[in-house]
Amino acid sequence: MMGKPDIGDRLVQLLLGLTALTALANGGYMLWDSLAWYQAIPGVRATGPFNQHFVKDIGLAYLGCGVMLGYAARYPQGRWLAALAGTIWLLAHGLLHIYEVVTGICAPAIFWGDAPGTLGPPALALLALVILFARQRITPAGLPKAAVLGAVDRMSPDESEYFHEVAKAPGHAFEKLANLMPATMHRHEAPADLFHMARIGATLVEDCGPCALTAAQGALRDGVDRDLVNAALKAEPPEGDMKNAFVFGAAIARQAGEAFTLGDEIERQYGRTVRLELAMTAATVRTYPAMKRGLGLTRSCSITLLQV
Repeated sequence: MMGKPDIGDRLVQLLLGLTALTALANGGYMLWDSLAWYQAIPGVRATGPFNQHFVKDIGLAYLGCGVMLGYAARYPQGRWLAALAGTIWLLAHGLLHIYEVVTGICAPAIFWGDAPGTLGPPALALLALVILFARQRITPAGLPKAAVLGAVDRMSPDESEYFHEVAKAPGHAFEKLANLMPATMHRHEAPADLFHMARIGATLVEDCGPCALTAAQGALRDGVDRDLVNAALKAEPPEGDMKNAFVFGAAIARQAGEAFTLGDEIERQYGRTVRLELAMTAATVRTYPAMKRGLGLTRSCSITLLQV
C-alpha cells in the first residue's frame, strides 16, 4: 500500500486490464450483432439453435464483468473486491464448460476449441488476485474481521486490544475504521525516509509507547534505515530534510505555526504532492493513539522502550 506501484503491481494491472478488454469486446460483440457472434463461434452452434435473447443476456454479463475488472485495474490494491466480483461469473462460466466435457455433455474437440475464450480470461484474473494476496498488497477494507484482527495481532500485539473492541462495536464501526487505515499510510511520491519522519513525529506527539513503535516498524518495512528510525524515536533525527519532516509532522499534530513554514520549505524542495502526503499521514496517523487514549487504554511511557 505504500510507495509507487512496482513491477508486481503493474503486472496485476496488466492482467486485469487484458481480462477487462476481452470481456468488454466479447460482450459488445454479442449485443451489437448477436447472430454474427453465434455464427462465428463453432462451439456455440453445437449447443442448440440461435436465441437472440439468451445471447444478449450473456453479453450483458460479459459487459458487467468487464466494467468491474476495468475499474479494479486502475487501483487493484484498493479495488480488489471489484476484481473478485468481476471474476466470479467468468470463473463460473469456465467451470460449467469443464463440467460439460467431464460429464459427456460436450465433446472434447468443442471444449478445447472454446477453452481459450472460456477459461483464459478467468485464469488471468485469478492469477492477478493470487499475486495481490500473495504479496499482501490489498487494503484491509472488505476482508473478514478475523483476517484483519489476526494480522494486527501478529504485526502489532500491543495495538490489538482496542481493535478487538472496535470489532465488537455495532454499526459496522470496524469496517469503517478499515477504510481509514490505508489513508494513514498513503505514499506515492514522497521518499520513504522523509515520509516516515513526518509520520513518527506526529505519532510521538500523541503517544510515546506502542503506537510509536508500530509507526517505527512500518518505517522499517518500507526500507528506512534502522538507525534513522531509532533516532526519530528519540526525537533526534539528523539535521536537514529529515529533521524538517519530523518537526513538520509534529507541528501538524500540535497545530503549531511551524507547520506552515516547514510545509512551504518541503513543498519548495519536493513539490506539492510530497507535502500533501506528509501532511496526510501526520494528520491521520494520530487516529490510533487518540482512540486508545479515548478508550482509556494508553500505557505509561515509562514501561515502553522506544527502540526497534
